[in-house]
Amino acid sequence: MSPAHPTLYSPLDLGPVTIANRFAVPAMVTRLSGDDGHVTDQIVERYRRFAEGGAGMIVVEASSIHGGRSGPLLKASDDEFIGGLSRIPAAVHAAGPAKVFLQIIHFLKVARSGWRQTIADLRIDELEALPGLFAAAARRAEQAGFDGVEVHMAHAYTLSSMLSRMNRRNDRYGRSLENRMRLPTMAFTEVRQAVSDRFAVGLRFDAEECIRHGYSVGESSEFAVRFAELGAAYVSLSAGGKFEDAQHREGKPLYPYTGYSGDRCMPGDTYPDAANLWMADHVRGELRRRGHTTPVLGAGKIGTADLAERVLADGRCDIVGMARALLADPYLPAKVAAGRGAEVVRCIYCNVCKSLDENFKTVVCYLWPRGSTQAPTPDEQAAADIAWATDATPTVVLEPGAIRLRWPRPNGPVAGYDILRSEDDGPFERRLACTREAQLDDLVVAGRQYRYRIVPYDAAGRRGTPSEIVDASI
Repeated sequence: MSPAHPTLYSPLDLGPVTIANRFAVPAMVTRLSGDDGHVTDQIVERYRRFAEGGAGMIVVEASSIHGGRSGPLLKASDDEFIGGLSRIPAAVHAAGPAKVFLQIIHFLKVARSGWRQTIADLRIDELEALPGLFAAAARRAEQAGFDGVEVHMAHAYTLSSMLSRMNRRNDRYGRSLENRMRLPTMAFTEVRQAVSDRFAVGLRFDAEECIRHGYSVGESSEFAVRFAELGAAYVSLSAGGKFEDAQHREGKPLYPYTGYSGDRCMPGDTYPDAANLWMADHVRGELRRRGHTTPVLGAGKIGTADLAERVLADGRCDIVGMARALLADPYLPAKVAAGRGAEVVRCIYCNVCKSLDENFKTVVCYLWPRGSTQAPTPDEQAAADIAWATDATPTVVLEPGAIRLRWPRPNGPVAGYDILRSEDDGPFERRLACTREAQLDDLVVAGRQYRYRIVPYDAAGRRGTPSEIVDASI
């Protein structure tokens, strides 16, 4: 445990399951499975490293509850998948203290033409078959050894579309708030009834749709209260990721994270830290006002243990989802707990991982060594053996309204660089990170004095000696 982060490293009960700390790996598509939906060695290793790195809660990527083609996406739609799925919790439990949940999902059809099936296209008997499919998938997850399931009701998928204000069905499953909650309520209830009391059932939904005419925290607070009343082990909150504002690209299926709502779902480097935590704060406050102690998972650009501790201590959420930060360095929790926080490879929110998913490519981190499909594992070496040459001062190239930095490559196993910047003789703060020996800083203004120094690090995040300081202004 880190003395500076007492809440972050404290245990928490999620229904029948207790997590050892508040670090959570939310579900992230890896595209490491084959088109047949079966578990692969690479997927097992991805989740094993999260567990070895010390996260208290790991949610395995969305797994389809229905048959049919789904690309490189895991499946829990048939008993034939139980054996493969069981490899993930076995590896996770052997590697660390984490509790592991399988996210289960139903989605509708999309085509390369841009056409997509909608919930308005489904007959009532097709809708009413869905709760049974979710329940069967949850039973398989319990048989496979998972600690719980997370019912996926967020983003562009079927249950999220039922909750949406854009659900204009003219029957008992559409338009009014109660009608929109009806099918998700049925699905959650059947899942809870299908598994044992020792098995946790949580869910994830959008706290705000982030689309024109979509719902916001007033309605999502009602969702949270409904599922708390039904016995949810936790409520995980996301945002956006909708088809309604997605941009179609010729020859490719519509991808729901290409519009503004997709940006809000995975806020990039131009957004402030903890960009979506106001939503979790509001929903959690309403739950507590109504007498529910259901834990709330908040997410949205929380990149450091210090920030995670602050949002927990402030009561804005109970669990911190750090998807991209833990993708960049799965060993962040263990490093911070061991007093080695300076060795963390810190996410820069460039969203290369998002772009890879969008283009149906294996999801990796830009900051990993080139060609890697897994994050590096830290070793026992005390310090990185990286040294600058005696004349290795960075140079500055002034461009119109911007500053470009260049520097020679140091000796040693360099994997990347942190660029530290001081403004008008203020403290040096991490401004950028990159894997090459050049970087453009385009967030500068005339009339200010900037100072830079470059800090190299190896694949395990161990920092070398900082470079000499270079001054610049435009």
